[in-house]
Amino acid sequence: MSHEPQQQRRDPGEPTAVGPVSGPPREEGVEGRHGGTGRGSRDTTADRGEGDGAADRGEGDTTADRGEGHGLAGRDGGERLDSAESRGGERAAGSRPGRTRPRRTGLRRVVPTWRTVLGVSLLLAVVLLGGFVAGYLLVDIPPANSAATAQSNVYLYKDGTQIARDGEVNRQSVRLSQIPLSVQHAVLAAEDRDFYSERAVDPQAMVRAAWNTVTGKGKQSGSTITQQYVKNYYLGQEQTVTRKVKEFFIAIKLDREETKSGILEGYLNTSYFGRNAYGIQAAAHAYYGKDISAVDTAEGAYLASLLNAPSAYDVAAHPENRPRALARWNYTLDGMVTEHWLPLSERAAMIFPMPQTAGPASGLSGQRGYIVQAVEDWITGNGIVDEKTLARGGYRITTTLERKKQDAFAAAVDRHVMSRRDPGRAADRNVRVGGASIDPASGRVVAMYGGIDYTRQYVNNATRRDYQVGSTFKPFVLAAAVENGSLTQDGRRITPNTLYDGTDRRQVQGRYGPTGYAPENEDNVSYGPVSVRLATDHSVNSVYAQLAQDVGPRRVRETAIALGVPEGTPDLTATPSIALGVATASVLDMAEAYATLANHGRHGTYTLVERITKDGMELELSETPARQVISREAADTTTSVLMGVVRQGSGMAALSAGRPAAGKTGTAEGDRAAWFAGYTPDLATVVAVMGQDPDTGVQKSLYGALGLARINGGGVPAAIWGEFTAAALAGREAEDFDLTIAEGADEEDFYLPDEPGGPGDDLAGPGGGEGGTGDGRFDGDRSAEGSAPPSNGAGTGRATNGGIPADGRTPPAGGTTGGRPPTAGRTGGGSATGGPVGGTDQGGGAQGAGTRGATGGGADESGPQGMGGTGGTDGWGVFPDGP
Repeated sequence: MSHEPQQQRRDPGEPTAVGPVSGPPREEGVEGRHGGTGRGSRDTTADRGEGDGAADRGEGDTTADRGEGHGLAGRDGGERLDSAESRGGERAAGSRPGRTRPRRTGLRRVVPTWRTVLGVSLLLAVVLLGGFVAGYLLVDIPPANSAATAQSNVYLYKDGTQIARDGEVNRQSVRLSQIPLSVQHAVLAAEDRDFYSERAVDPQAMVRAAWNTVTGKGKQSGSTITQQYVKNYYLGQEQTVTRKVKEFFIAIKLDREETKSGILEGYLNTSYFGRNAYGIQAAAHAYYGKDISAVDTAEGAYLASLLNAPSAYDVAAHPENRPRALARWNYTLDGMVTEHWLPLSERAAMIFPMPQTAGPASGLSGQRGYIVQAVEDWITGNGIVDEKTLARGGYRITTTLERKKQDAFAAAVDRHVMSRRDPGRAADRNVRVGGASIDPASGRVVAMYGGIDYTRQYVNNATRRDYQVGSTFKPFVLAAAVENGSLTQDGRRITPNTLYDGTDRRQVQGRYGPTGYAPENEDNVSYGPVSVRLATDHSVNSVYAQLAQDVGPRRVRETAIALGVPEGTPDLTATPSIALGVATASVLDMAEAYATLANHGRHGTYTLVERITKDGMELELSETPARQVISREAADTTTSVLMGVVRQGSGMAALSAGRPAAGKTGTAEGDRAAWFAGYTPDLATVVAVMGQDPDTGVQKSLYGALGLARINGGGVPAAIWGEFTAAALAGREAEDFDLTIAEGADEEDFYLPDEPGGPGDDLAGPGGGEGGTGDGRFDGDRSAEGSAPPSNGAGTGRATNGGIPADGRTPPAGGTTGGRPPTAGRTGGGSATGGPVGGTDQGGGAQGAGTRGATGGGADESGPQGMGGTGGTDGWGVFPDGP
């Protein structure tokens, strides 16, 4: 059968292809003798089911002929074309001319068609609708949960003995009519401003909250007040998909069966406000000591703010969180103005209503309440159990605290602080003590001291973050210098033996000249050229500010965070002043950082909790494997320098521990806190004595407290540290530090034990006056060479600072130094009237192991190497620690 030849497409310039060529039909898959394909494009046509394939030199056309292809090649065909490769055949059979669909190529091949998208969408809609209907029919409103009869939580020492059992849930329901309308509006402004107009659930808010959580903007709730009420009253606080699904359907049903006012009343009576207070009536009593009906708008706004984060916004328990609580309070009031529930003029006149101090149950007296508070904060802060669920009770919590060490801490504080307080001394009312001790190897907190009594002083001094850490921060600067191989401004590698200019108020020098920052040394003492090691011993501010600049304040900050100081610590700013300890980390934070140094730079999980069980089931505790956060050389080099602070620097009172120790003293600005942070190879402990007005909460200086002119880190805190450490490690063999020191950091021996005037045993530092060391190294403003002190072991400090003149003669009565009140005879803790006793009685023995004098001077000048006494409890060190 023949037909008219089809018009062939060709490229102009190519010769015209030959006409149709007849020949015997070929079976499928059989090649033509000269079968080949053209090198150009291929066109596919269909003609009544018949087709002939032909290819010229530049083109290849394929036709379909009843499903059979005939491969023909032009004169220049170079490749074989069998019928199976023909481009007509099966694909084009039966198609009509002009209706051929172009092939999808490139990215279009993976993009679904609109038909596919529509089909999938319809299917998904059917599934969701079916699921919604099924859920609505299957999920019923359950009876109220057991929150109203919640159990107590039990807290145990590591050995299983009981520490405390918290009280039953505190709840008293009230009618909505008893709650002032302004308080209701405050709650709505804080939690759900569209409550009365919205549906029971807000899918858009739920999606937005989920997206914010997934994208790292923090966990957020998209729940309406109705959903929260369902969770509080009918379900629980568990973060599970099942609970969320039930909450969704119960909220929809409840919204159809209950009035909005009834739901709001139930919500206000079941919500947790902190301080073991369930319901707004219990909260009004817990925070303001009054019925909810007497709560004003400002107070109601604060109670409403607590719903977002009860413990975090309790400014009485966590004064460091006051800015956050104030911001939430302002947000609530501003929302009331926006919704026209509060006049702007009335809003502008409002003052933040400080809540009263909590009144905990008597079962939490002594240290027990502080422990319970700290453990709860640790559990909720680490996301193990949320605050509201934990408050419902039923948990058995075994802590890492060891009873023997806990008792030893309390005994040391009682001996050195509580027993010395005098009701007739006004300054003694302000004294607070916080302490924490950590096992460096395991990261477990083994002891904690929170305050005099939880029922009398609610704030935990071990965990609060509102006091400057002072010079206890300086070791982090040194560790950062060694870790980063830092150089001085003139290109010298920084080691403990690098010399710096210790001149008082010396401007910090940057890469491009003076920075304008010129910190004062303690008592405005100038040291001249001094090594980093000795600047650490005596806490020279001018040296460490320059050292921080040379290392880079940002690197210093990063090192402190790596060691364990929380990144969000207030005032942890990357400026040279960071070296002086303006940051306000807690005692527990600093204990963690020092434990990392003791553990050779390895930081792991620091924990207060050993085990948590409920109903026989054990909860999983998060644990981070220990990792090397700074090099061992950097940590151990820092340790070697801190050992000198205890041996011959400002922390010599810590020698009472009776074992190798490293540590650092610190004093907050204005002498509002004094710190000692130290460690042995097996225990890291930090002690802080703080000043705070018990009535107003305002921080106060410690001048005159405990009968002392001043309390500094090397005094009472170091003495507490030494006694506690000795008792806590009693029966355990003393261990030496196993140190790997960085190259060039070996200690240089500056002390000559056979010469008079060696380090004394004053509680705050070596023998001699504040202006000099008493060992010939320094003479106030004189060079490091100095002259030997007089044979009586007196210091060579400046007379204006209460020190003995360079000729060793009788000093005048002490003067005012560093803005402090005048103190007489401040030459190594001289007598109250100054004079000879202040100089001659301050022996300068290698360890100054003489007896203590009652009024400051040592009782005995005799003994080998001038064992002239410790300087007594009123004694002064020659190089006090810097702020």
